[in-house]
Amino acid sequence: MSHDFDLTGKICIVTGGGRGIGRGMAEGLARNGATVVLSGRTKTTLDEAAAAIGGDTWSHPADVSKEDDVIALRDAVLARHGKIDVLVNNAGVDPIFKMIDRTSLEEWKHIVDINLTGLFLCCKYLGGAMKEGGSVINVSSVAGHVGLMRSVPYCASKGGAELMTKALAIDWASRGVRVNTLAPGWVDTDLTHELLTHDVHGQRMLAGTPLGRFATPKDMAGGVVFLASDASSFMTGQSLVIDGGWTAA
Repeated sequence: MSHDFDLTGKICIVTGGGRGIGRGMAEGLARNGATVVLSGRTKTTLDEAAAAIGGDTWSHPADVSKEDDVIALRDAVLARHGKIDVLVNNAGVDPIFKMIDRTSLEEWKHIVDINLTGLFLCCKYLGGAMKEGGSVINVSSVAGHVGLMRSVPYCASKGGAELMTKALAIDWASRGVRVNTLAPGWVDTDLTHELLTHDVHGQRMLAGTPLGRFATPKDMAGGVVFLASDASSFMTGQSLVIDGGWTAA
């Protein structure tokens, strides 16, 4: 029986989909009937994730900061399926936690190239190939809503993602393509586990989270399925914050 969250027949691309939040989102999309295309920089990681998720899931490596890679990803998906219905722009890098005077230009560029320029390229080529009914989901962060200490490049990139989303939602409304962000709070993944289990920093972050725990990648699945599906058909230009109440505290 079909339902508002049914994604049967939908072709969904998840960048950074081989592990962490991206994989959790991909699993949620697949559980609800979607054909999922995982993309990222490491083929072995992508292939392992695709095999574990099963169904119609497959992978295509791409570095989102490289224009040729993004174009090749688009062409591969269109050649195989003829359409793109959902784009989850999840690929990104984490903060480096330095004061700005100790942050190098190379560190700034690394974060902005992937988190913001990569987002631009994926929206341009992958979102640009969508037809009416398409949904673009840009994975932002609570750092796109509030400032974080020693995280200027990261906050700038995520704040940029939030406003790019709003501008693009206006531009693409006439095409019938929706654009929203999903903004996670502190999520326990292989990349963040050391920080979140730190005796001082981790405990401070946990104390500021009213629900009393850190998120898991599976906690992001419901939000991305909602934004991908007809359940959110009148929602565009918005940010869905999933942070256990951290920004409300």
